[in-house]
Amino acid sequence: MNAWTFEGQPGALGDTVTLVEGSSFCVCQHGGDIVPGGAQGVYHADTRLLSRWILRVDDHPVEPLQAIIPEPYHGTFLGKARPRPGGAESTLLVVRERYVGGGLREDLVLRNMSEEAAGCALSVQVGADLADLFEVKAERVRSADDVEMTTGESGLVVYAPSRARGARIMVESPGTPVVAAPGLLIFNIVVPARGEWRASLLVTPTHEGEEPSDRVPAAHPARPDAPARRLAEWTASTPVVESTNAALVEVLARSREDLGSLRLFDRDHPDEPPAIAAGAPWFMTLLGRDSLLTSWMALPLDHTLALGTLRRLARLQGVKVDPLSEEEPGKIMHELRFGAQDDSSPYAGRAYYGSVDATPLFVMLLGEVRRWGVHCDAVEDLLPHADAALAWIEEYGSRDGLVWYQRKTDRGLVNQGWKDSFDGVNFADGTIARPPIALAEVQGYVYAAYLARAHFACHEGDQAAERRYVERAQAIRDAFNERFWLPGPGYYAMGLDGRGRPIDGLGSNMGHCLWSGIADEDKARQAAGHLLSPEMFTGFGVRTLASSMGAYNPMSYHNGSVWPHDSAIIATGLMRYGYVEEAQRIAVGLLEAAHAFGGRLPELFCGFDRGEYRQPVPYPTSCSPQAWAAAAPIQLLRTLLRLDPGVQYGKMWLVPALPEGFGDVTIRGMPVGDSRIDIAVRGDGGTPTVSGLPEGMELITEPRCPISGACRPGLARRTNGLSTL
Repeated sequence: MNAWTFEGQPGALGDTVTLVEGSSFCVCQHGGDIVPGGAQGVYHADTRLLSRWILRVDDHPVEPLQAIIPEPYHGTFLGKARPRPGGAESTLLVVRERYVGGGLREDLVLRNMSEEAAGCALSVQVGADLADLFEVKAERVRSADDVEMTTGESGLVVYAPSRARGARIMVESPGTPVVAAPGLLIFNIVVPARGEWRASLLVTPTHEGEEPSDRVPAAHPARPDAPARRLAEWTASTPVVESTNAALVEVLARSREDLGSLRLFDRDHPDEPPAIAAGAPWFMTLLGRDSLLTSWMALPLDHTLALGTLRRLARLQGVKVDPLSEEEPGKIMHELRFGAQDDSSPYAGRAYYGSVDATPLFVMLLGEVRRWGVHCDAVEDLLPHADAALAWIEEYGSRDGLVWYQRKTDRGLVNQGWKDSFDGVNFADGTIARPPIALAEVQGYVYAAYLARAHFACHEGDQAAERRYVERAQAIRDAFNERFWLPGPGYYAMGLDGRGRPIDGLGSNMGHCLWSGIADEDKARQAAGHLLSPEMFTGFGVRTLASSMGAYNPMSYHNGSVWPHDSAIIATGLMRYGYVEEAQRIAVGLLEAAHAFGGRLPELFCGFDRGEYRQPVPYPTSCSPQAWAAAAPIQLLRTLLRLDPGVQYGKMWLVPALPEGFGDVTIRGMPVGDSRIDIAVRGDGGTPTVSGLPEGMELITEPRCPISGACRPGLARRTNGLSTL
């Protein structure tokens, strides 16, 4: 194993800046302008409020100097105006202080560095198409025919009756009246010598005439109250990681900040913990699969995300059969949207349930939350929802002992696993597989869900139920290893098609099967070899599809790119089966990629080999920040620490396997049960120390045997459902 090293310098991702807070976000240029024709804009609740926001001084562009992003919701854009008449150099500094959250507020400052007062005209070009997020993403924006922009009191008003949505753009400029016309705000100003001029612009969304309760305040505090308070509380309540490895600390700090900015607060249930959005700009909403996996990986950082996500998904759990939304009793929803409903956004304004994996992942997460000792009463309250989810698996999702998907109408997603692009599931020759499809990783999720439910039954002393769930787990495991294994090439098929044929594309899916524990131990060795082969491992992460496959394209969304959450799950699965060095290689590669991206892992990046390009190549439209990418470094550290709590059994495993040269790691204040514990791990392999464990909990520092036999009857009570050991 090579020593821990970093190559290259941190860099920015893409040519835009994203600010985010709750369901509001802004995508703009590095100078602060929002230019029409692409994805740039100010968004709230899946609606683009502003599609143009361009600042001019004396009808000339402002030259960008620097974009400073001190908080996820706050950006400072510095620029300079053209030289004054007769001057050689600019003497006007333009500062745009921008905040998002329930809309947008921008504080404009012009600072005059000259000994002479400057008279100038400052203008803001304003455009608003009120487009649905899906329209923008699909590059099929159709502005509503009835979008009107009119002058109002101290600014502009935008509204589209057909969509019942709009925005108010209010101006506060003491001493300088604003001239407002549709699409334009003009200030004729004098900036004193060695002085400054200020104005504030507030963009507030409206829906059916109402404004959001969490809108950005119109006053000019040093920091907006709600976002700043929430971020400060989040930072204070989450663990602190200290390390001799400065790059690791940088990456984990960015992960914590990004996850804090992506939290979703339900104003209808203000006392409940938040859920987590999938990512900006396209997925600032609750997504079943993404939110469940993110909150799973974030458990060492925070328990509330998991509990909030589970509760919100439980409230949205299916209760009826509806082919249009694909709702069915017990099914966990895929996506929640709020935009104006039209052909480009068929699920807008309601929940869409076209996901085959969110339902077993719900049960898995509930079991994992129990193992961390989270709010036992709240977990027990959610158990009926887990039982309803398992009932959906058996009554609606299963046939022939496996779980399948096929959309109910032509409006639904064709592919309903995490690789949900239309061509994301394919044979080795590149032929696209046609549903119905049984995905490899989904069988693993179902297997793990049954084991998680068996542990609940064990804890309740219900031996009959425990035996029943263990037997169902064993049945799907047997069927999976018999029907998905390809003995010739020596790897698991990506899935089965409707005719029962193995979909023989070599993909990352089987890494999830190591994570869930459904893979037989004798087959895991060959699977691990493929996952770390040059065809799959780029040096930075594992490709979604091997370079030897017919559909391989390193610049594709799902057919050869690298997804950090995918690779982190694979590393966890490899560590579970005892492939320590292989897991370390993936972890080191991903953390080095994060460093190259300035500390923030994007949703995905291109699958070019590290030997060809020494830096990871960005994927142009990747979400950033993105929730499960932000949580991936936390999962990687947990994997390298081989950290597994089992609070309900009074045990916690900690068997560090840090790569050579990784450095010492100390975690202070990690939540376990009702306690906060401190962990200190030496990079030289010394015995770890732990303080603050809940009373009666035993610390185990010796690794367990691989648990490939964990689902045999009678063993469920002595093993945990998803160990990394």
